[in-house]
Amino acid sequence: MGMTIAEKILASHSGVKEVTAGEIVNASVDLAFVHEMLGMPGGTAELFRKAGLRRVWDPSKIVALLDHWTPPSTIDVAEIHLTCRNFVKEHGIKNWYDMKEGICHQILSEKGHALPGELIVGSDSHTITSGAFGAFASGIGSTDMTIVFTTGKLWFKVPETIKLTIDGKIPPYIMGKDIILHILGEMGAEGANYKSIEFYGEAIRQTSIDSRMTMTNMCAEVGAKTAIIPPDQKTLDYLMERTNKALKPILASEDAQYTEQICLNIDRLEPQVAIPPSPCSATSISQVEGKPIDVAFIGSCTNGRLEDMMVTSRILKGRNVADSVRLIVIPASREVAVNSLKMGYLEPILEAGGIIEGSTCGPCMGGHMGVLASGETAISTANRNFIGRMGHQTSKIYLASPATVAASAVTGKITDPRKMVVN
Repeated sequence: MGMTIAEKILASHSGVKEVTAGEIVNASVDLAFVHEMLGMPGGTAELFRKAGLRRVWDPSKIVALLDHWTPPSTIDVAEIHLTCRNFVKEHGIKNWYDMKEGICHQILSEKGHALPGELIVGSDSHTITSGAFGAFASGIGSTDMTIVFTTGKLWFKVPETIKLTIDGKIPPYIMGKDIILHILGEMGAEGANYKSIEFYGEAIRQTSIDSRMTMTNMCAEVGAKTAIIPPDQKTLDYLMERTNKALKPILASEDAQYTEQICLNIDRLEPQVAIPPSPCSATSISQVEGKPIDVAFIGSCTNGRLEDMMVTSRILKGRNVADSVRLIVIPASREVAVNSLKMGYLEPILEAGGIIEGSTCGPCMGGHMGVLASGETAISTANRNFIGRMGHQTSKIYLASPATVAASAVTGKITDPRKMVVN
């Protein structure tokens, strides 16, 4: 019987010829990564110490960095960072990026850690992002991470797989964020609970690597265990510039069994906006256009990449951010910031009145650098718009693409970016 990509990866990492959905396997992990959860109270470092463990299974297969509260916003956070640094030094973890490189999911791809066919676990629900490169990538908690740090293995229930085919030609001003918001709206918040999603179709082939990462990233919002885009030449070209390791793409069998097949056509897709308080409450922008905003945020692990900086720059060039709006722009990594600077993307943002911050999750989870006050409204490129996510419980968050957020920052209200003439 044929297998899906997720099934093939789990089988190969469990030392068996084949697995089926629902089966429990004990699989060897290729890569584990941690951020501040490593050093938080009850985090992996504390659990590791309390268990009397002395060494990690393989220091070369662990990636550690700091990204959620960087630079540290409180003394407590500074202490968490110190705990992380001490643990990394004690155990000789080789891939330590501290807080200088950027947001974890972006760094995994930039540094060549996310590779096709590999099994990746991370201390963050959006670890699923690395599925854009054909990996089985999934978020886990501190207890499971302690087990991985010790043994290099973890148990998995083999997920059922949904085959998602997106056809059509991507319309102007439609970004990967619009496509995934539309998908989330169609699937619903529990549409893929503990399932794998495989992406196929003409529209997927058209998308950039940046957009693919946005789409796999947000599959966490429908409960997916992992989300995988089969590697193509774009994938291989991107990775060959970032790693010397052999690339071994794994593709689904022609007779793979899918629990569900969903087909969508985006020929006429309009810019999408997710209405609070759910990322899955997506609607066409015409339904919410004109809603006043206080904050416009472009960044996070979902939309802080070079493509996003380019689009933002083009829309803001020669324009000004509305006096009533605070525009916060955060490149997802140092590499993105440096390349944006070289390509002239940052100057128009600053000239328009935008604020550019160093790479951090910051505003996305209400950490710092953009917390919302009572009754305020934000339009954001992040992945979640839950109640209180970015600040006060009475604030509201609308999710949209960088193009829509940039256009809205200019007008002071939710605005269709197609109405903006690019200079």
